[in-house]
Amino acid sequence: MDNLDKYKAPALDKGLDIIEVLAAEGTSLTQGEIASRLGRSVSEIFRMLYVLRKRGLVALDEQSDRYFLTTHLFELAHRIPVVKRLTVAAAPVMQQLAKLCNQSCHLAVRSEQSVVIVGQVDNPGNNVLSVRMGARIELWRTSSGRVILANSDPEEIEKAFETIPHPDKTPVAKLRAELNDSAQKGYEQMQSFVVKGVENISAPILGFDGFAAAALTIPYIGRHHGGVPIEVCRQHLLEAADTISVQLGGPARSAD
Repeated sequence: MDNLDKYKAPALDKGLDIIEVLAAEGTSLTQGEIASRLGRSVSEIFRMLYVLRKRGLVALDEQSDRYFLTTHLFELAHRIPVVKRLTVAAAPVMQQLAKLCNQSCHLAVRSEQSVVIVGQVDNPGNNVLSVRMGARIELWRTSSGRVILANSDPEEIEKAFETIPHPDKTPVAKLRAELNDSAQKGYEQMQSFVVKGVENISAPILGFDGFAAAALTIPYIGRHHGGVPIEVCRQHLLEAADTISVQLGGPARSAD
């Protein structure tokens, strides 16, 4: 059996103690209150609080001089499991969607100012348009990113307008109107920003909070013979997005 006391990291212990005290308290605490609850001196925890603030785990209300936990730990704890749950839930649904539409489809999640492709299924036909797994694409250059943003928390939308400049300098008023339209319809359908002749159909995957956790997209290719009409593919896409959303604990848009 491993001896857990064999290796010690006192500074790390102090930092974790601070996090645990703030979590257990459920409210903000002054530096002195934290020190008192831990049985340590104020000078002992000063540097710990500085590092925790620098890493975004703890924040300071400068008006009251009180410290509180941020949501960063929550985000870290859920980041990988959510992607894993998402891809596991989406895989069979995407396989069926590609078969029904004879079109490729991909799954994207937001990563700061971009989206990252975390799932990709090729259509069963001879002509395939796919997006590389792990590809990172500018938020405004993809329907997936726009759909995710359109179905995000309003504060997050405003933050994106302020901090992520549009590459083509499209006016914010126009972007806002387009995102509102996408949110109301429950999907976005428009010409690809990257590939000529491709029309993207994208729908949000909603999480338990009702906001977009990801986006499911078909880069639709028109065919001269035997193709599934884009309107039919769009309906299949919306049903697939609903199915995945429900499996993640989110609401189904079609039920609204």
